Amino acid sequence: MAQDRFLDRQDAGRQLAARLLERHDWPDTTVLALPRGGVPVAYEVAYALRAPLDVFLVRKLGLPGHEEVAMGAIASGGVRVLNEDLVRRAGVSEPSIAAVEEREQAELARRERAYREGRTPAPVEGRTVLLIDDGVATGATLRAGLQALRALSPARVVVAVPVAPPETCRLLETQADEVICLLTPRDFMAVGQFYADFHQTTDDEVRDLLTRAASLHPTQE
Repeated sequence: MAQDRFLDRQDAGRQLAARLLERHDWPDTTVLALPRGGVPVAYEVAYALRAPLDVFLVRKLGLPGHEEVAMGAIASGGVRVLNEDLVRRAGVSEPSIAAVEEREQAELARRERAYREGRTPAPVEGRTVLLIDDGVATGATLRAGLQALRALSPARVVVAVPVAPPETCRLLETQADEVICLLTPRDFMAVGQFYADFHQTTDDEVRDLLTRAASLHPTQE
């Protein structure tokens, strides 16, 4: 049973894996992590479930002039999703969308090269996908990722996170087939408050964990 605080992301991942194994068997499952902080959590889950691990990169497409507002997102696998109503109401032209997408696509491609180091993406189509982060506040990025992930035709998408406020879990439940969250505190201020050690995960740590996971499931070479 989860305590009210995790030692670190590895501890959170082991507790999350235990909860997942209590709930279901997980055949034909791929574990996808939102980098960077989701990767140490997801590694422990993938190890326990004996499932392949990969990163799922999501980049918000900011509305021109109001970049903090998402008009859509791009994600791993060449997926683009747009909020067509917002784009139409804001009068954003296709060339403007393309310019934003080109910029964000370059950053997404850079990160995929850095993290995967030549490995092909883990299989998603027709499989159960566990989408994992180290915790969720508003869930905006995760919800964009869920929308994008559907375009890759998984059989089922399950969000699994160590901690999130209850209202965010309810939002995620409208998009995912299932949401599994160990802690749902009402006094939520930030993900880091629920970890004794919440140091920033580095790119080197991400690469190391993905390499270790690939050695256990060498289907991505």
